[in-house]
Amino acid sequence: MKKRIYLAGGCFWGTAHLFSLLEGVEKTVAGYANSRVENPSYKMVCTGLTEAAETVEVVYDDAVVGLSEILTLYFRSIDPTSVNRQGNDVGTQYRTGIYYTDAADLPVIEAVVATVQRRHDVPLAVEVERLRNFYPAEEYHQDYLYKNPDGYCHVDPALFREVKAMKPRRESKEELRSRLTPLQWEVTQNGATERPFVNEYDHEFRPGIYVDITDGTPLFVSSRKYDSGCGWPAFTRPIDPALVTEHLDTSFGRVRTEVRSASSGSHLGHVFPDGPVEDGGMRYCINSASLRFVPAGKMKEEGYEDYLPLIEA
Repeated sequence: MKKRIYLAGGCFWGTAHLFSLLEGVEKTVAGYANSRVENPSYKMVCTGLTEAAETVEVVYDDAVVGLSEILTLYFRSIDPTSVNRQGNDVGTQYRTGIYYTDAADLPVIEAVVATVQRRHDVPLAVEVERLRNFYPAEEYHQDYLYKNPDGYCHVDPALFREVKAMKPRRESKEELRSRLTPLQWEVTQNGATERPFVNEYDHEFRPGIYVDITDGTPLFVSSRKYDSGCGWPAFTRPIDPALVTEHLDTSFGRVRTEVRSASSGSHLGHVFPDGPVEDGGMRYCINSASLRFVPAGKMKEEGYEDYLPLIEA
């Protein structure tokens, strides 16, 4: 089904370009949201008097990409604690916000925002409101970075490259199941746990990157992997906290924190507060069956070249 969400993430040039690259997004429109003035011009918005925010209308097919995936990418593209500023752009028109038209979207938005808030010690500066109005910006603002490839953008270019390289999500459950091993299927889709000590990556310590077995999203790097003795691959942290989501798990009479891939929703494992103190004190205990290891020598070939500096960090 075709849906819409409106995202204010600083200058709308970069935000529009980023989401135009995402599989399942059918259209992005740069514009002005929640303005006090009808159909404002860019010059008027820049005065701050309209109270409009530079915003991007994201039209997407929710059968291909979910709202939580869109919002996870959105939070990776902004500093969510910055007030009225993103990159070099300063002013109320550059504030961050998520504006919805479908009330059914609000619980999803609130859940993602709450997950991000737990990672910060200060309140997020991201508005969450029902959209009051939206006016498309002038034509020269539309598809700006396609027309001006070297134009200014506050979004990290590496994020553009990552999204372009992401595996299309049109794969059905049947297709996914056919290419996964039975163990990979049970772990990623049904939350199973593989046997300790005899899984593929418990003793893997070569330099490289670990990606989501289902969609290829980079999740962990070898420089954050250590021998915890637990019997499964252990990492002190993911590449970016926004790449995973955490969920309360009370199965088997225990209280644990489950970790899932934010992009695919696949079960990865659990996180515990007993990791190396010098590196944050966390232990991400992850099933090998949820991951695919790409050795450093093959990272460029497989499109993960931007992550090479991280394996030596």
